[in-house]
Amino acid sequence: MSRYGVVLFPSTSLVLRAEKLLIGKGVAVRLVPTPRELSSDCGVSLRFDWADRGVVEAMLREAGIEFDAVHPFDSA
Repeated sequence: MSRYGVVLFPSTSLVLRAEKLLIGKGVAVRLVPTPRELSSDCGVSLRFDWADRGVVEAMLREAGIEFDAVHPFDSA
């Protein structure tokens, strides 16, 4: 089992902005459907390696990209 993080966003446009920013900075992220057990206004989330949590949150805040929450998420 791998340990990932999932960032939830209020809109698809914010997810896409965040993806572009993080990939451009060398952070491995992947667009994924928002897990059913987590609620979000947007059905798309960004998945990342949980070890990168601090970097991901700091980059999003610094860029002024709004996000709802960051959750740990186990995936097989």
